[in-house]
This record gives sequence, C-alpha cells and structure tokens, in this order.
Amino acid sequence: MALLNFRRREAARPANANLEAFLDGYSIEVMPRTAEKVDDFRALLPQGTRVYIAHIDGTPIDEMVATARRIAADGFDVMPHFPARIIKDAATLADWIARYQGEAGVTQALLLGGGISTPHGAFDNSMQLIETGLFDRAGFTRLHVAGHPEGNRDIDPNGGDRAVMEALRWKQAFSERTDAKMAMATQFAFDAAPIVAWADRLKAEGIALPIHIGIAGPAKLQTLIKFAIACGVGPSLKVLQKRAMDVTKLVLPYEPTDVLADLAAHKAAHPDCLIEQVHMFPLGGIKTAAQWVTDHAGQSGVSAAVSQSA
Repeated sequence: MALLNFRRREAARPANANLEAFLDGYSIEVMPRTAEKVDDFRALLPQGTRVYIAHIDGTPIDEMVATARRIAADGFDVMPHFPARIIKDAATLADWIARYQGEAGVTQALLLGGGISTPHGAFDNSMQLIETGLFDRAGFTRLHVAGHPEGNRDIDPNGGDRAVMEALRWKQAFSERTDAKMAMATQFAFDAAPIVAWADRLKAEGIALPIHIGIAGPAKLQTLIKFAIACGVGPSLKVLQKRAMDVTKLVLPYEPTDVLADLAAHKAAHPDCLIEQVHMFPLGGIKTAAQWVTDHAGQSGVSAAVSQSA
C-alpha cells in the first residue's frame, strides 16, 4: 500500500499550472450500477469532491438513495439528479427529497428535464420542479440546472436556442431571489471554442449563473462518438470525427487534455469568465477518469486516502 501511495503522489506533478488550477474542485458523475464497481471512493477522489448520481429512467429510488448514503458516508458531497419527466407528481418528488435527506443527509440537487420524450406524470421541465417550492422548504443549499453549450434539440427541435435561452433567463431570475447557490452543469463537449463563445454570450445576455463545464473523461473513441451522437453534441463532435480519420489515433483512447488545457488557459486569461469548474463524465470508467485527473491536477487531484496517508 505504501508503494501505491508513493506512486500516486509522484504522478501528481502537473506540467501545466493553469490546468491544475482549473481542475481544482472538479466534480464527477456516477450511476448506482457504476458505483457498485468501486470498492472505495476515498481511494480515487479528493476529499470534498461533489459526486453527482445520475438517475436513469427505470432505476429504483431505493438504489439511488442507497448509493447516495454510501458515498455521503465516505465524506463526499452528494448531488442526485432529479429528472422532471420521470417524476410522477409532487408527492413523489417530496418523498424522494425526504428520503435523500433523511437517509443520506443530501442538501444538493441537479434539476433537469430528463432524457425521455414523454413525461411519466405532472412534470416536463426543471422549472416546474423549482416552482413546487419543495426544495426551498426542505432547506436545500445548492441547486444546479442543466446547461447546453451546443444547443439542445429536445428543447429547441428546429435548431437555435430560443427556448433554451428563455429558460436560462427564468433560472437566472430565480437565482436572484433564492438563498440556494445555483450553477449550470453542462453537457459534455470536445472543443473549447464553442464553449467559450457560449459562455461569453450568456454573460452578454445578463446570465450570471456559474458554469460547471461538462467534460468527457478518457475513453475509447468509439464509445465517445456513440455517447456524443446520443446526447446531441454539436459542433465539437467534429473533433472526434477528425480523430477517427487518423489511423494512428483511432486505436488510442481519447483524453480530454487539449480541450481542458485550452479552457484552463482561457480561464487564466479571463478570470471573470462564467466557467467556474470542471464536471467530469467518466464515460471510460470512474477509476480511469479519477486517475487521469490525479495525473494532471497535482495535489488538487490526489485522493482522500492518499492525502491522509501522506
């Protein structure tokens, strides 16, 4: 064990100081079935890491709460998804909130529409969840909403972003009248330029919600292309397609080094940019994503277990 810890500390010597700073405080996403494959999150993640728990349609709430309880017990901030379209009614929402709080001490939530086309019940979007007042009455201290740097055809089926921007203005107004801290956790993208342009446009439009930019962790190229198409990733998909045409790179796993280095440089040059931190989608596995951050983020990426044994 001592040898393992030594190697992890030695690996945490980043060559890019901007990237180290940008990755500090990153968050990561898991699902109950992927969390089951991790023996000890403390051996992978820095202390205090925010861990989102994705709620896929069909996942029993018992499994969601059990995963939240386990990860919270290890000392991490837990943020479960509340997908509006899979929540039957206000009573169901109230039950979920009470269970997360009572069994896992949860006071944070990601509110989003959800990845299905037909709602299961009364809710269609995150704004309706907010309007119930249930999160406010339960004393939730942080509420995140979804962001879409490259648009969302589920919301704007004809292209463009009229409906998306209208929803963001509503959420901005709500953030100004609530005590809960708010931010946008975004869909992943593979090119910094569209992300920066989107962040600049939001700021010009009066949107001030901090952006937690979604980034796909290391994974096989074929895996990422499949997820990117399914999730509606737009202009930056060309980065993957170009890579797929290079035979020398086709068999190598994709790593988010370039896009993160570009975003880190932009953030260093423009500290008032809305992009606040990184949210990691571990599409190639939680351990792989966590180790990549450890190798590139210096002490900011060192796991809780390593920090305590140092």
